[in-house]
Amino acid sequence: MTDLEKIYMENFEPVYKFMISLGCDRHTAEDLTQETMFIAIQKIDSFKGKCKLSVWLCQIAKNLYFKKLKEDKKFVSNEVLETVANLEKASDPLLKKKIYELIHNLDEPYREVFYMATFGDLSFKEISSIFRKSESWARVTYHRARLKLKEELKNEI
Repeated sequence: MTDLEKIYMENFEPVYKFMISLGCDRHTAEDLTQETMFIAIQKIDSFKGKCKLSVWLCQIAKNLYFKKLKEDKKFVSNEVLETVANLEKASDPLLKKKIYELIHNLDEPYREVFYMATFGDLSFKEISSIFRKSESWARVTYHRARLKLKEELKNEI
């Protein structure tokens, strides 16, 4: 077994689980994990060894995940969503609890649309179909939910 094969075998599962924790479905998590490994093999010379290899791979995976969300037009980068996406890695349990509490306390339909888009990995088209509303309604509702969370986070933290 070559060194690259060993790296792949030892790190595929941790990176895959990390992608699942970000909210990917199994198929997307597998695709992004494979893409992560491909990129890592191409850029292995840029790994400086200042952190664990698995941490470096998860950073690549996270960047791919955010890129995919942007391409799917379901994501607009802001502090709230980056914090939400990193909840599992957040070291402050009080911050994690507060963010979940703020999400939980959103009024309907904001809470449900936010959950569907962020954690359920549903497109705006799918969300609009569930609510029997327009796709633009789903986008606006999601955008307003993000703004409400961002404002609440500023007030609370």
